[in-house]
Amino acid sequence: MTITLYGIKTCDTCKKARQWLEQNGIEHRFHDYRVDGLSPELLEYFINRLGWEKMLNKSSTSWRQLSAEQQTDLNRDKAKQLMLETPTLIKRPILETGNALIVGFKAEQYESLNLSEATG
Repeated sequence: MTITLYGIKTCDTCKKARQWLEQNGIEHRFHDYRVDGLSPELLEYFINRLGWEKMLNKSSTSWRQLSAEQQTDLNRDKAKQLMLETPTLIKRPILETGNALIVGFKAEQYESLNLSEATG
C-alpha cells in the first residue's frame, strides 16, 4: 500500500507528521502542493471523501487575507475554486493510506491506523 502525505513543506504540522512517519519507519511519499501542484481532480477526490467544510481552513492566515466577498456565500463550488487558487486554504496535512483519508496530524490517530503493518 502506498502512503501519501499531502501538504506544504514549510508547514509546521506537515513537518511534525513527516517526522512521525519517519521516526516510525513508515515509508511514504510527500506531495507538496507548491512543488507537485494541486489538480482539480485531486481536490475533487478529497472533497468527495472528506467534504469541503472539513478541508477549508478558516483559521488560516490565507483565509483572513481573503475579501469579505470571497468568504461569504460559500458552497462546494466556490470553496473548491478558492482552494484551487490558494492551496494554503486546505487544512494540512492530508494523509492517504489507501483506505483512509485523514486531515490534520495527531500521533494517536496515526498510530491507530497501524501504518507500519500496512507498509511492512
